[in-house]
Amino acid sequence: MEIGIDSFATMRPPDTAITEEDPIATMAELLERIECAEKFGLDIFGVGEHHRKEFLDSAPAVILAAASARTKRIRLTSAVTVLSTADPIRVFQSFATLDLISKGRAEMVVGRGSFSESFPLFGFNFEDYDHLFSEKLDLLLKLRTEETIDWSGRFRPPLVKQAVYPRPVQDPIPIWLGVGGTPNSFVRAGRLGLPLMIAIIGGETRRFRPMVDLYRESGFKAGHAEEKLKVGIHSLGYVANSREEAVEDFYPGYAETFTRIGKERGWPPTRREHFNSQIGPTGALLVGHWEEVVEKIQRHSEALGGICRLTFQMNVAALPHSKLLQSIELIGNKVAPAIRKECAR
Repeated sequence: MEIGIDSFATMRPPDTAITEEDPIATMAELLERIECAEKFGLDIFGVGEHHRKEFLDSAPAVILAAASARTKRIRLTSAVTVLSTADPIRVFQSFATLDLISKGRAEMVVGRGSFSESFPLFGFNFEDYDHLFSEKLDLLLKLRTEETIDWSGRFRPPLVKQAVYPRPVQDPIPIWLGVGGTPNSFVRAGRLGLPLMIAIIGGETRRFRPMVDLYRESGFKAGHAEEKLKVGIHSLGYVANSREEAVEDFYPGYAETFTRIGKERGWPPTRREHFNSQIGPTGALLVGHWEEVVEKIQRHSEALGGICRLTFQMNVAALPHSKLLQSIELIGNKVAPAIRKECAR
């Protein structure tokens, strides 16, 4: 099982004062965390995509390219590329370029995103949400396998014997499908034979098992080999030297973030009882001492019939850079080796 980190280039909450130096420091710290993840032996680092004031990651491929110049081994991916409102040709070119710079370490996770700002920003209608994604995914996959293509769709001019460059080192460059909880998304990933990255940010992980089974069943019916149907999960988490320290560090920022987002989406305020259930044995959050986090990752994998990748997302708790570095070190030195040892058995 691969273990890694997914990150946003997160500024302070939008209602706080931001100095001219803050964006520069935020980006520098993110790049340092990617270097740290490689130093401590993690397999992959992902950077999200947002188009909001509190984030600096509207161009994740640029950030990953900067990281690739500072690293040699760790794989670099988007988490996720908001494909519904992107031009698939530019996405392919950006990640093919990243693959060249990194000497074959680029990947992308494509999805529909969890915010809607990119739709009006790039001139798309949110009512076309699923149609946009389906069409653009079709074009992206065609670009991956064909250097010169003929293609036509609803949302962009047709391509007639059009060559697209550069070509990546990897053939094909890995494309994962990022999904939330929509069964149709799991079926689509299986039918296309794409590896699946499930964003599990709450509830109980085992509730996704019927949809994972649906993914695998759809993949088998479409004729894809079992080894092609990979399942990964993106989990909110934080590892500290003790459970008490992890909870004390993580809960305040977690509660503030989800309460703020909840105001936009009509969710109730985040309460401590809810958080406690999420860090319990079957809850989705991977927050605690490294040994209990290892046990919980194993339970997550068993609940889903086996996973091949898990990435920690720590940004939701507005933790200071020093705490994030500490957690990455513990994940690299303690969690990842223990998981690899179990997998080797």
